[in-house]
Amino acid sequence: MKIIGIVGMPGSGKSEAADIARSMDIPVVNMGDVIRKEVSESGLEIRPETLRLTMVRLRRKFGKGVVAERCLPLIYSLSTHGIVVVDGLRSLDEVKVFRQEFLNFSIIAIHSSPRIRHERLRERHRSDDPSTWEEFCERDELELSIGIGEVIALADVIVSNEGTQVGFRKELKKSILKVAADD
Repeated sequence: MKIIGIVGMPGSGKSEAADIARSMDIPVVNMGDVIRKEVSESGLEIRPETLRLTMVRLRRKFGKGVVAERCLPLIYSLSTHGIVVVDGLRSLDEVKVFRQEFLNFSIIAIHSSPRIRHERLRERHRSDDPSTWEEFCERDELELSIGIGEVIALADVIVSNEGTQVGFRKELKKSILKVAADD
């Protein structure tokens, strides 16, 4: 089974990358859903602060690879597809979990500038999105402290999402096909 991990800073285009994979009939597992599920099951409101605190608490209690470990059963349930995209890698510990579990694991990084990402997050209006520049910067700092920059540095392919949506979609499809064909 081929696993393709998607990494990128908040607002870089990971959700769009997941949608593109789905349009190619590739199933997607979203790592952020593990955190959102934990928050919901705790009876808390899904907000940036509760998501951040829950993510930190889970990692402290169960180890830094816990989110990846909790994704494994879902990934295995999709094994008949032969390829699965995992959206939302954030740390080297998560990469280690996937590399130990799957022989065929690759990483695609999505890059966009901070200003473009901030504007996208403001426009998307998801409940966990930062509303101010200060909140945006705090979220970036948290992501970087977890190790997302190191994961981006390990990417097999980096796709820029600075231009048109059409151009990004075309480049990402090409990258997914390339990585999927690599053994």
